[in-house]
Amino acid sequence: MTVAQALVEFLGRQYTVDSVGGPGPGGEYRERLIPGMFGIFGHGNVAGVGQALKQWQVADPSLMPYYQGRNEQAQVHQAVGYARHTRRRQTFAVSTSIGPGSSNLLTGAALATANRLPALLLPSDTFATRAADPVLQQLEQPHGYDITVNDAFRPLSKYFDRVNRPEQLFSALLHGLRVLTDPAETGAVTIALPQDVQAEVFDVPEEFLAEREWRIRRPEPEAEDIARAAEAIRDAKRPVIVAGGGVLYAFAQDALREFAEATGIPVGWTQAGVGVLPWDHAQALGAIGSTGTTASNALAREADLVIGIGTRYEDFTTASRTAFQNPGVRFLNINVAAIDAYKHGTSLPIVADARKALVQLTTALGGYRVGADLETVVATEKTRWDATVDAAFAERFSPLVSQNAIIGAVNRAMDPRDVVICAAGSLPGDLHKMWRVRDPFGYHVEYAFSCMGYEIPGGLGVKRAALDATSRASAGGSADEREASRDVVVMVGDGSYLMMHTELVTAVAEGIKLIVVLIQNHGYASIGALSESLGSQRFGTKYRTLDREQHTFDDGDKLPIDLATNAESLGVTVHRIEPGPEAIADLEAAVAKAKAAPEGSGPIVIHIESDPLIDAPSSESWWDVPVSGASELESTKQAFAAYTEHKSSQRPLLG
Repeated sequence: MTVAQALVEFLGRQYTVDSVGGPGPGGEYRERLIPGMFGIFGHGNVAGVGQALKQWQVADPSLMPYYQGRNEQAQVHQAVGYARHTRRRQTFAVSTSIGPGSSNLLTGAALATANRLPALLLPSDTFATRAADPVLQQLEQPHGYDITVNDAFRPLSKYFDRVNRPEQLFSALLHGLRVLTDPAETGAVTIALPQDVQAEVFDVPEEFLAEREWRIRRPEPEAEDIARAAEAIRDAKRPVIVAGGGVLYAFAQDALREFAEATGIPVGWTQAGVGVLPWDHAQALGAIGSTGTTASNALAREADLVIGIGTRYEDFTTASRTAFQNPGVRFLNINVAAIDAYKHGTSLPIVADARKALVQLTTALGGYRVGADLETVVATEKTRWDATVDAAFAERFSPLVSQNAIIGAVNRAMDPRDVVICAAGSLPGDLHKMWRVRDPFGYHVEYAFSCMGYEIPGGLGVKRAALDATSRASAGGSADEREASRDVVVMVGDGSYLMMHTELVTAVAEGIKLIVVLIQNHGYASIGALSESLGSQRFGTKYRTLDREQHTFDDGDKLPIDLATNAESLGVTVHRIEPGPEAIADLEAAVAKAKAAPEGSGPIVIHIESDPLIDAPSSESWWDVPVSGASELESTKQAFAAYTEHKSSQRPLLG
């Protein structure tokens, strides 16, 4: 076989096995680890991986289905979206040519690793033999001639290898998939494939091509750690839980709910943790930190014990280390990854599976419950925030509506099991605060890397996962029956849309019904508001014509951009919401109409204009973005004074 043929056949016979999250006895799960491969072909991979995929397409199309894409970075985003929705148990492989085809993957690799989500990247490389040297698109460095473009993946990947000889393929793939399926180490796995090696013939042991299972590790907590944690919780007067994505990846949402209900400890969640509890659960405080609710942040401010479960404590979660102000605050961290379990100097780390740790903690705390005064505070703060969101959702403006009202309309129009997708701009923060989640799979915001352009390809990956799960469920396979009939709704601003909207063509080609709510605000709303708060007066954040005399884009006419027509030109069905007093009602009706469209009918874009100057409700929190210490602008001087005041409340959080 050629190296590429062995690669494709090997990947087609790898399976993920898990003890939870499946329909079998005890929740056993077994599915293909790599259900398909994306690829854009060039001289680096067309005769290697491309030939192997074509050969299997003829012999057995089910072994490794090939999917087209329009941008290599977007293909990684699709793989990541798919991986997130399958709870890190499946992902796609991505094949590229050399040079720019490979370097286009770099942002996707960083995003996958930052989010702790698996993606298998197979960038082609220059000739291992150097027979044709330098080859087209080869990077030459006089200080290191063995350096190629693909070496840039080393700091962005959780595992990197280069197959310079055919025999190296065996160890490269086995080590790579070990990392890909490790919940503590997963991220981008990059295996560089020199273009000549891909086509080289060698003998492949049959056992290498046999089916292989990769079991997801779910480590038990140590008894001593559980005992110490239970003691710390019993001693606490104001405990609060910070729930992250690790709760969902461990399928620990039910265990968390039972723990919270038994103890009365309130729960705030990170961006990745939205969905651990329904929004209206008695112990649910909602989002926490810089984009959090006033309820979460009020409880966090007084907390003497922070129980972090499956969170990596991003600066938005800790409000840049200003969220927790109790002088005696301690941190009890439960995480499958030691790097996260030990954060903030905690003396109470539990390196274990979140579900198993919560089950044991609930038993160890039998009979314990927080004081009635804390429960009263939780109920009061929840009521206050719910009223704030109700008012924001009820906003009506003419001719343009607020983003708050748009979010409320989309939230109301979606079914509980539908999924909202977002990534960058002002929308993630506003969604984090206000989205009323009702299902563990109902919220998907990429915020570890906050990558503009992720939304549409990431949403397409989520939709693929939902469709595949529905197909397996209807066939009596291994998918959870609850996966049936999920609509996926992408919410995206014009700035992110213009970064990477081309995967709409992919959805058109495959007839995938992806619903996109496109909010036109003629610029970068999020960074514009941040710029204004930092004294930089929304510099460079508006889509305006250039004033050549002052060389500014801040004051010219709005650009005559028609993104609705742009989407139509790609073959997409478009619903235009006209500005005016009926805009919100029309938006709800448009979402309902899009949901009613049959699967297979292709993508739908709903276009609506908003007023970017209307802010979301305040989180009563802060995020550390440095302000110039010296300035001739009065606005910057005022911002620096406010910045200095906030900096005084930052804490090292050694607990």
